[in-house]
Formats: sequence, structure tokens, C-alpha cells
Amino acid sequence: MWSSRRAAAVPGSVFSLMDAAKSRARGRGLDIIDLSIGSSDLQPPELVLEALRQATHDPATYRYPLFSDTQPLRDAAAAYLKRRFGVTLNADTEVLPLIGAQEGLAHLLLAVTDPGDSILLPDPCYPPYLGAVAVAGLNIVTLPLLPERGFLPDLNAVPDDANPRVLLLNYPNNPTSAVATPSFFQQAAQWCRERGTLLIHDHPYAELTFGDYRAPSALEAGTAGVVELHSLSKTHHMGGFRVGFAAGDAQAIAALARVKGAIDFHPYLGIQYAAALALGLPDEVGRAGAGVFQARRDALIPALHGIGWEVQPPQASMYAWARVPNVTDSLAYAVRAAEQTGVALSPGRAFGERGEGFVRFALVQPPEQLREAVKRLAEMKE
Repeated sequence: MWSSRRAAAVPGSVFSLMDAAKSRARGRGLDIIDLSIGSSDLQPPELVLEALRQATHDPATYRYPLFSDTQPLRDAAAAYLKRRFGVTLNADTEVLPLIGAQEGLAHLLLAVTDPGDSILLPDPCYPPYLGAVAVAGLNIVTLPLLPERGFLPDLNAVPDDANPRVLLLNYPNNPTSAVATPSFFQQAAQWCRERGTLLIHDHPYAELTFGDYRAPSALEAGTAGVVELHSLSKTHHMGGFRVGFAAGDAQAIAALARVKGAIDFHPYLGIQYAAALALGLPDEVGRAGAGVFQARRDALIPALHGIGWEVQPPQASMYAWARVPNVTDSLAYAVRAAEQTGVALSPGRAFGERGEGFVRFALVQPPEQLREAVKRLAEMKE
């Protein structure tokens, strides 16, 4: 009776089925190796934590934070984008703090689209995208991400009559771990500008890159018609802090600010201080976590190859996207794996139709646990 059409349109989550499977495994006495949730298990730098501790002792931080109070965080975000990507932005008009990038995307779609507009949405994609799109009342035009294209979309294959209001991209990608080049973003931005389409780039894994690879920013293609969402959840291990920022097109940022002003306030001032400090840390400090995830990748991928699985070593992110041999129902496989072995994975189907046949490993356990997980999977019964 009290469910709106918006609420009813939000798709259900297969992760509730995975939670039930994990509970059954625990009931059988199995220890769980949970590789299903992409939440960093690393700690923020101690300096960041100390900044938050100090802020909690300052009563001036307890009040509602106004836009003027966000100046330090906006300045730090603009300085980070300049240092890291060579992008110059106006911190007053082109940067806005967020209570996490997931919140930011949902509010941004409400701010820049109207119900019935179309959005180009990758398949597979991060599942909360689907919920944000449903709440905004948008029509989805599917943008397939195919292995043979390195999981990059073919924008030339988009139907001429699609008329998308928004194109949503995410590189380094969740779930596929695919990466993009600066030229790809140049082409995507140009494609969007020719059609009056807003390019939204979700960029939470900007610093979780391996070897010599460095992830580019969509803002390197210019800020006109481009908005990029950054989060400190992954790169600075601050997921529970719920803090990030949007940057780019001034008109889109202003629209986002209006919507946010009607719905929420800015993050707690102490969290803003901690986030500003984190964004200003030397690159080698901010990238320390990437080395940990790279070592985990280097443990997992050879182990999977050793049992005959098809998986490309990721250049970035905190995931491995693997095709399961002789499996066409990834959800059934993931449930069975959890129940039989205690290894919890994310089924590819959770990320869209094109994810079927794959599973996603989150690199959130030490190397020895990742090797143990693969060993258990190899011993699964049909």
C-alpha cells in the first residue's frame, strides 16, 4: 500500500541470497572466506584518523555544516585533481562534497534528468546504479561491455534514436576491473557533446592501480558536459566515513547542489577535515594500499589459472573478474560455493545480463586466504 512506483522499481538484490548461503555455511561449521563485498579491509593513514579524533573534541564541529564550511575540502579536492590529473577547476563552482559517491550519483541523476529521460548504462555495472536510475525514473539504454573489446563500450553502436540524457561510465571498472585511456575519455566526451549528453564518470578506484598504470580522469577531456564522482572509500580506505566529491561542469554541479540542499547537509566537519588531509597526502602514502591489493592479485590470479579458470590479471581496482568454466548460472554456482566451501563470491548475474557466467572476487583477504579460497573451489562437488 505504501510503496511508491519509484520504490517498487528498485531491483531486488541477489546479495540477500548470498547472505543466506553464508549463514547456512556457518551453521555447518565452515569458516567463511568472504570475497563478495568490495569494502577495503585496510586502515586510513594514522594522520587522517588523528585529524578526526581531534575534531571530535572541538564543539565547533558539532553544528550543521554549511556550504562555506566545505571550503577546505573543496580546495583540497581541486588541488588533488590538479596535482594528479593536471585538471584546473574552480573550487567554488566546479567542486561539491558528497556523502559518498553512491549518494552523489543518485542525487546527480535527480538533478540533471527528468522522469522518462534515457540513460546509457553499462552492462555489467555496479548494482546500485540500477537503483539510482529507477528512483530517477529513467529509461535504460543498455551499453554492452564485452570481453573482446576489453570491456569498453562501443558508442558507435548506440542507436541513433536513443537520445540519451546521460552516459554513465566507470573506469577502473567495477566489476570487470577494465581500464580506460585518456583518448577513450576524449572520444566519449566528444561523442556526448555532439548529442547534448552529460558524461558522468564514477571514479572511486583512481589510485588503486598496479605497476606503471595510472588511471586517467574524464575531466582531462574538459569540464564542459562532464561530471566526475570521487570517493575516499576505496583509495583512502574510508568507506564508513561516507565522504567524496563531485567535480566538473559548473551548471551540473549547481543543479546537484540545489537537490542536495533540499535533502541533506554536508558531511560532519571532522570527517571533512580528515578527508581534506587525506587528499593532500603525498602520492606514495595514498598509493600504499594499491601495493597491498597488487600483492593479493598476484596471489589469486596464478592460483585461478592453476585450476583452469579464464581470468585476466587486472591493472587496477580491488577485484578480479573471472569466467567460471562450464557454468551458465553464476548465482547458483556462487550459492553452492558458499554452502559447500565457505567461499563467498559475487555472482556475475548481480551486475547485469552480460555478467552471467562470471564471478567477481574482491581482493579483501590476505594472499594466503585467497590461495585457500581457490583450493576450496577446486575441490567443490557438482
